Amino acid sequence: MDNRINEIRRIIRALRVSMREAESIMHEQINRDEDCTFVAEEILKMRTAMAGLAQERASLGDTDPIVVASLFIPRRAPASPRPHPIKRRLVPPGSGLRQLAR
Repeated sequence: MDNRINEIRRIIRALRVSMREAESIMHEQINRDEDCTFVAEEILKMRTAMAGLAQERASLGDTDPIVVASLFIPRRAPASPRPHPIKRRLVPPGSGLRQLAR
């Protein structure tokens, strides 16, 4: 039984890596405004297979998390905090217009 659990865990790891690669390809196709139907269908097939393997793994009593080394590289730089707005005066200091407004 342990051999089957180990095999399922190995397949799940491989599926996760394949799904990440396919998702990055799909995002590149979307950014280039290309058709990504084929890749999206393949991702859905992988998700279906993963769901079946996860059910089988749970039925065998394996509840330990499966850790996959993340090779994720963020596509965008993290947003920097916005600078505080500068308070501007409508009338420059020292001009006689300020006294006229009162």
